[in-house]
Amino acid sequence: MRNLPGGGMADSTHASAALITRHRRGFPRGLTWVTREGEAELDTGLDFGLHRMGRGESFSHRTAKETAWVLLSGQAEVELEGARASLARASLFDEAPTVVHVPVGAQVRIEATSEEVEWAVVSATNPNAFAPRIFFPRDIQDELRGKGLVQDAAVRTVRLAFDTTHRPEGAFVVGEVINSPGRWSSYPPHHHAQTELYHYRFTLPQGYGHAELGDDVYKVKQYDTVKILGGVDHPQVSAPGYGMYYLWVVRHQPGNPYRGFEFTEEHRWVLDAQQQGWKPGSTKGQ
Repeated sequence: MRNLPGGGMADSTHASAALITRHRRGFPRGLTWVTREGEAELDTGLDFGLHRMGRGESFSHRTAKETAWVLLSGQAEVELEGARASLARASLFDEAPTVVHVPVGAQVRIEATSEEVEWAVVSATNPNAFAPRIFFPRDIQDELRGKGLVQDAAVRTVRLAFDTTHRPEGAFVVGEVINSPGRWSSYPPHHHAQTELYHYRFTLPQGYGHAELGDDVYKVKQYDTVKILGGVDHPQVSAPGYGMYYLWVVRHQPGNPYRGFEFTEEHRWVLDAQQQGWKPGSTKGQ
């Protein structure tokens, strides 16, 4: 069982719908939707999918919703409202992303210029108008978190593509986490009222980690996606030897946009660099 916002409970059958594992063998060419806005169970309010392309493949699209394309790998040419840009990403773990972000009704054309190109695609209903934009790697906020705390057990890199600071009219926030092998992230445990999703990749195909959703723990593997309801703590940990990447997307609530999270009070002490926690032998003779 696990807590839901408002004090309700969900049984393990319902909770298991939060972990989407059906794509563990990878994604085919073309656009594959993983979760959709308005789903009957555990609706995040987001469309999320992966779009794989081969050299010379292209698509031209006028958006029906606010949409973001996050370049995961490869090289592509993007034409956005008449302007063109060449994009590339060679390493998911060592390079910041490029993100194409547009409102409803925008005209976008994307062409693959390398043998393999992969995009994460996020969209949501949002009538607000704003200027289409490409967020290049130089625009991405890159932050090392957890250094010097609890023996560096939660050192990770957090990348923010955009939030309400950059896109106040937008419906969601997009970012990435690079989880060091054997370390924790989204830690100490925290929560927020808005729904969220995580999509995972690992430095080796057999890599894995664990995702907590309240009191439930899920083993996450390559290409998995987790849906996170509002109000639920969601710390993560990767297995030793395996770097873990996850794309994170938070859906704003009407009148309550995401502006940050709240730490769970009983674990807040780990933010104090003077309290490093127990070490082997540290209590010997006491």
